[in-house]
Amino acid sequence: MKAYFLSDLHLGAPYFPDSKEAERRVVSFLDEIKDDAEVIYLLGDILDYWYEYRYVVPRGFVRFFGKLAELSDRGVRIVWLIGNHDIWIFDYLPNELGIEVVDGAIEECIDGKYFYMTHGDGIGKLPASFKLLRKLFRSKWCQKAFSGIHPRWTVPFAYNWSRHSRKLEGPSPQDAERMMRNITTFSKEYHEHHPEINYFLYGHLHLLERFSVAHDCEVLVLGEWITTFSYAVWDGESLLLRKYQPGSNMMNHDKS
Repeated sequence: MKAYFLSDLHLGAPYFPDSKEAERRVVSFLDEIKDDAEVIYLLGDILDYWYEYRYVVPRGFVRFFGKLAELSDRGVRIVWLIGNHDIWIFDYLPNELGIEVVDGAIEECIDGKYFYMTHGDGIGKLPASFKLLRKLFRSKWCQKAFSGIHPRWTVPFAYNWSRHSRKLEGPSPQDAERMMRNITTFSKEYHEHHPEINYFLYGHLHLLERFSVAHDCEVLVLGEWITTFSYAVWDGESLLLRKYQPGSNMMNHDKS
């Protein structure tokens, strides 16, 4: 049995030429791995926007949620680490789909190897504007105030925000360099105090990277599902980076 890791699907994002096709691609991937997956880790920004109200939920994502429910019912463990786009998951998705939701980081031991996983948006030195937004978005008072606004206003606002804040080509070279420096420094420092960690896995950067920070310790940045369609898989002995092509033999796309 295998463990799968993917992040930054951004399902529902307004910049997809065909949002349903993007969702179908993810569902196709999940369908192909359902027979050998023991656990699936979703490392944040799985949805481009999500806000749970007490009695209603946003429209869309029916195929994706249905496939997660199917996998969960089959006994596949699903762990969702929230990112900066899908931070407002409360109790509906865990209760309805049977998934585990984590706000922050998680450490897991898989086949004797230790994995540290987080979305990555809160690591290192961050721009003041981003830190302020991150604090506001996690404020219980702000969440309550936001929930009082009718979805006809909040949903278009959120998607317009996403359209202007995210570039298809990924972060600028300057931002990419800063973010890579942040996770490299953090991983090295964390490993000094937790030498048992074998792998650090991150999302958020929309980059596909792999490098060592110490003996028997690697960092993997998982890429995204906007243009790259990348993921990692632990097969019991090795951690591989791959790119998905629907209907293909996924073993042909190792990036280790």
